[in-house]
Amino acid sequence: MPIIRVEMFKGRTPDQKQRLVKAFTETVTDVCGLKPQAVQVIFQDMDPGDYGVSGELFSLRAPAPAVTPAKSG
Repeated sequence: MPIIRVEMFKGRTPDQKQRLVKAFTETVTDVCGLKPQAVQVIFQDMDPGDYGVSGELFSLRAPAPAVTPAKSG
């Protein structure tokens, strides 16, 4: 039973998370030949102050440029 853990900064909508769950599940079932019921996806939402890279917390870095959400298909 695959368990997929997704760690990302807070701010994704329930619709975005649902689309990710669907995409991960479809990919794993296709590649591994498993039933969808066997695939679990766990989201861990993080605050930028809980993650650091290159010796600096993300919360202290310059803001990233705005990202336009992908259009649902």
